[in-house]
Amino acid sequence: MAQFTHLHVHSHYSILDGMAKVPDLVEKCLNNGMQAMALTDHGVMYGIKEFTDYVSKNNKKQKGVIKDKEKILSDENSTPEQRAEAEAAIAKAKSRLFKPIFGVEAYCARRKLTDKDKDVKMINPETGKEQIIDRSGYHLVLLAKNKTGYKNLCKLVSISWIDGYYGRPRIDKEVLEKYSEGLVVCSACLGGELPQLIIAGKMDEAEESVLWFKKIFGDDFYIELQRHKTDKPNADYSTYERQKMVIPHLIELAKKTNTKIIATNDVHFVEEHHGESHDMLICLSTGKKVSEDHMRYTRQEWLKTPAEMEAVFQDFPEALSNTIEITDKIEEYSIDSGPLMPKFDIPEEFGTEEEYRKKFTDEDIFNEFTRDENGNVVLKQEEAEDKIKKLGGYEKLYRIKLEADYLAKLAWEGAHKRYGETLTDEQTERIIFELHIMKTMGFPGYFLIVQDYIRAAREELGVSVGPGRGSAAGSVVAYCLWITDVDPLKYDLLFERFLNPDRISLPDIDVDFDDDGRGEVLRWVTNKYGKEKVAHIITYGTMATKSSIKDVGRVLDIPLPEVNQIVNLIPDKFPDSFADPETKKVPKVNIKNCVKLVKELNLIRYQGDNDGHASMLEHAEELENTIRQTGVHACGVIIGADDLTKFAPLGVISDKVSGEDVLVTQYDGHYVESVGLIKMDFLGLKTLSIIKEAIKNIKKRHGIEIDIDKIPIDDKKTYELYCQGRTIGTFQFESPGMQKYLRELQPSVFEDLIAMNALYRPGPMDYIPDFIDRKLGRKPITYDIDIMEKYLKDTYGITVYQEQVMLLSRLLANFTRGQSDALRKAMGKKLIAVLNELKGKFMDGGTANGHDPKILEKIWADWEKFASYAFNKSHATCYSWVAYQTAYLKAHYPAEFMAANLTRSKDNITDVEKFMIECKAMGVSVKGPNVNESELNFTVNQAGEILFGLGGVKGVGDGAVEAIINERSKNGPYKNIFDFVERVNLSACNKKAVESLALAGAFDSLDDIYREQIMAINAKGEVVLDTLIRYGNKVQADIQSASNSLFGFDAIEIKKPDLPKVEKWAALERLNKERDLVGIYLSAHPLDEFSVILNYVCNTKLSDLNNPDIAATLKNKQLTLGGMVTGMRTGKTKKGNDFGILTVEDFSGSYDFAFFGQDYIKFANFFNYGLYLFINASYQEKQWAKNGEFEVKVNTIDLLTEVKDSLIEKLTITIKDSSIDSIFTNDFVSLVKRKPTDEDSLDSDGRTKQKRPVALYFRIIESSTGRHVDLHSRNTNVNIDKKLVDYMEEQSNNNVFAFKFN
Repeated sequence: MAQFTHLHVHSHYSILDGMAKVPDLVEKCLNNGMQAMALTDHGVMYGIKEFTDYVSKNNKKQKGVIKDKEKILSDENSTPEQRAEAEAAIAKAKSRLFKPIFGVEAYCARRKLTDKDKDVKMINPETGKEQIIDRSGYHLVLLAKNKTGYKNLCKLVSISWIDGYYGRPRIDKEVLEKYSEGLVVCSACLGGELPQLIIAGKMDEAEESVLWFKKIFGDDFYIELQRHKTDKPNADYSTYERQKMVIPHLIELAKKTNTKIIATNDVHFVEEHHGESHDMLICLSTGKKVSEDHMRYTRQEWLKTPAEMEAVFQDFPEALSNTIEITDKIEEYSIDSGPLMPKFDIPEEFGTEEEYRKKFTDEDIFNEFTRDENGNVVLKQEEAEDKIKKLGGYEKLYRIKLEADYLAKLAWEGAHKRYGETLTDEQTERIIFELHIMKTMGFPGYFLIVQDYIRAAREELGVSVGPGRGSAAGSVVAYCLWITDVDPLKYDLLFERFLNPDRISLPDIDVDFDDDGRGEVLRWVTNKYGKEKVAHIITYGTMATKSSIKDVGRVLDIPLPEVNQIVNLIPDKFPDSFADPETKKVPKVNIKNCVKLVKELNLIRYQGDNDGHASMLEHAEELENTIRQTGVHACGVIIGADDLTKFAPLGVISDKVSGEDVLVTQYDGHYVESVGLIKMDFLGLKTLSIIKEAIKNIKKRHGIEIDIDKIPIDDKKTYELYCQGRTIGTFQFESPGMQKYLRELQPSVFEDLIAMNALYRPGPMDYIPDFIDRKLGRKPITYDIDIMEKYLKDTYGITVYQEQVMLLSRLLANFTRGQSDALRKAMGKKLIAVLNELKGKFMDGGTANGHDPKILEKIWADWEKFASYAFNKSHATCYSWVAYQTAYLKAHYPAEFMAANLTRSKDNITDVEKFMIECKAMGVSVKGPNVNESELNFTVNQAGEILFGLGGVKGVGDGAVEAIINERSKNGPYKNIFDFVERVNLSACNKKAVESLALAGAFDSLDDIYREQIMAINAKGEVVLDTLIRYGNKVQADIQSASNSLFGFDAIEIKKPDLPKVEKWAALERLNKERDLVGIYLSAHPLDEFSVILNYVCNTKLSDLNNPDIAATLKNKQLTLGGMVTGMRTGKTKKGNDFGILTVEDFSGSYDFAFFGQDYIKFANFFNYGLYLFINASYQEKQWAKNGEFEVKVNTIDLLTEVKDSLIEKLTITIKDSSIDSIFTNDFVSLVKRKPTDEDSLDSDGRTKQKRPVALYFRIIESSTGRHVDLHSRNTNVNIDKKLVDYMEEQSNNNVFAFKFN
């Protein structure tokens, strides 16, 4: 059998064109005797790093086998059998060694890569159709035969994207010649220059092209032959005909120019049977269905075996053997690199590298970098020399020392600003240690760069910067450089959690900026270091399980309801009961496992396929996890030591967030650091924007500037807010579950908040009740060993943080810093071998310190159980500080803070609605949009009312708002609607904007106008709005004409249009129009009449059903719900049965109730918009569920209007005796005894509200003993009206009393 190497291979990194996964390609090569392969994706090198890493892992394994077996061969005592077995193993391992060849199928521009003229066209010689000559280009395969070739490949691919992109990423012959060293070039497929010229009959030009390539590349240029004869149904047959026509001419050219030929197969998928799935992938790429006319491949493009290739090219055996010749030319080299640190500009007056080389000897440098922070020798000579080598040798170390010394200068200066002139021994020792580790790991430049852009953000750009996040907050040096803003020493945060001195790993400092400022900081960094040195990181989006089924279903033209029905059988995750008995691992959710484990899917896949469903699952499984699109990493940014194209290929991608084209690395975040690139994370944190907006609101209203970083950490009002669980709108602590625990915990110190932040997650959440009991004295605080109190006191004896495990391992068993971090890592990742070794050290060290081995065993067992859940205290502390800042603002400046939340969430209607409800609960009034008061964003007036931002009204752009505000600022408030249209710029604030403002109620405050009039039809049949706009334009034009007149004539008065008297819309109609424009019911809510029922009788909010965490607590419970019908849809199932989906909405949100069969018939009468419903339901396991899935089963539905009077029988007030005073008595009695007004007795549509009084009960609690007595007010029943409910809610929020309806 002939030897052969595939040199033209596309993986799924040729997006929506190739479907082969890199591991599958390599494994098939190895399993068929091919020990090399080239990866040549279209115009990109996306897959090269995955390719080389996978091969390196394979080769390392094989070389390990060879090394071990060679020891047997060299051992004189080995038996013949052992030797024979070893030789066989070595032979097998050598046959599994693999050579990766890095390449690309490039597009070479027909003219210059800079030519991008859409008007210059040509006739395509294959199709005969006209095409733009500069779009795309000739195909050309480029292979790197050594490290220089790889670097040139990176350069060429980067240029094709940065400078040459026009329909495709393009190079040209000029840049190809410039970066030709180290490359092997092949003429490619029918899309290559030679075949295209041959097809066009331009043989002379084809020969000239060959000679040009020969001149540049010599014997490293090869002419490529392909044969795709096919008998596959629905395949492309024309390709082979063109190949047959071209090949004789290619052979003639090869002979004439003494150029060697190679055979390739233009691989796009791995196995022959993948051809049909690949055809569907092409349909996805082109937006076609399989049944439609679409681009087709020959279905011969699989990774053929050497035997299969030999059968295709038996008349050209040299075309096969020449692929081995190219393989032999390829050198083995690594593209990995140690960190390539960007250079920070150090002031010359501090020192230069040249001065340092004169000042210090190599011996000085050697000692400084190989000894500990106290100058002690800690490494053997060989280890020390190896460390110098790993850091880049003396050439780099002088630079690192210079940076380290400058970093130390800044750190000590910062330390005195942070801690004062006199530092404690602890502070001094910690700073010395950290600076030494940063220096001897080679990272001082990294910290200098980070502190520099953070400084610029704060001082130059006015951008808010977070206090830190992640383990970087454990660094005192970072704190002294203002990289972080939480003192690590105060909160026992550990540096080695960030940088372990026992292992070299890149530092990773994530920095939060306010949303708006993040882009500004990135621009600053790009300007400082140069755009060629800064890039974002690419991401790859793959076809996930459900989306692959949907995609394949679409191209197969299977009806969407049928596809969705199958997709809905895919679980989000498998339950623990599905775990493998041996490994204890729960299967991953993928199509293969779902077909195996979900009975319905198994039946669909393997029993019949008249409807195409089985084929859909089969092909979806083959396409699953294929790359579908690229994106931009949300926060990762590369800052390079030099032009990034010297280290990795770059590309250009449109950022969906900013809409800008951004430079990206073609290797994603898993790989960029391994090629030496330094990743820094720039994150946009919405909360910082909210804080910034709130501070601006405070200054505008109160005239004071809040320094949020200097607020007191023991503020009473802030802790009261936490104790009451009033945390909606604050950071990290606003979920219902967290609110519940806060009310139970009654946090009183900052450490309580840090602990709750760390505990409120699956796993450690189980410890919260015990934590609360200990805090409140209901359980004793105990320690296994008394000295553990030092690190467990703040968490009441419970281990909450990873840092506590680390510190206790040192305290109890003398672990080093590095060993304690290794313990944290091993426990978190369950590294059994490492844990066993460390347990021995722990037991030995603890016993040597005099501790009971049995207690040590218990401590270790507790750690093992909890460590996999234990949280990073550094991160919890930083984010708890940000959370505290938001709570402080809410406690002291509620209107300003909530206005900031509304502004920053104005595009998220769900959040806006949530915050509006919270404002109401807080007693903060939110006024609707008003052209005379509102700004662009939500603001606060002097009365403490929030003004709805005009920018929050749909259809009103920023330009319109700017025009309204500028005119109002210049010439005062608008007097009436005529004054408005006379003055505002109607080009910026056009008819659509005015209409939206009217329907949203923005003109309601103006004299003599209401919104219905603006939308009415006048006596002439004209829409009043049109007449107003026309009038405004005439007035403005007349004024403009008069001002331009040489004679100074006065403007002629223009008659104002009539405003007809029309009937106002019904309240619900008005509210719905309002909601359409602002996204929520603002001036009122249609459900206000039923607010007591929905808030105090119903036990479940509709939004709870959409929240998995809350829904999980409802299992097997009876639910009462209520709301208004806002949507519906009906249809028939596959079996022809009727079904319906009813959308019901309450104050919290909406939920879709599904009704099938008899349930649909039973409740069909309620499928009417605007009905107010009261629903009794069960939350129960689905009847045919295999995965423990639950559903809402509706039992009864009633109209709220009919049952509201019967749902409340009594009101119970629960109050402590100490709260019963004259103020309470007078207020409560006056509200209970008052006669309802018309406002109280009628709803927003004029309907009579609940009139039937309810019984009144009191539960009086004796403060000193907790005993209580229940009393019935027999002579007084209560009318439940808005004023009474508002009063009771206010008193409840202030902890005066509690109330309950039954």
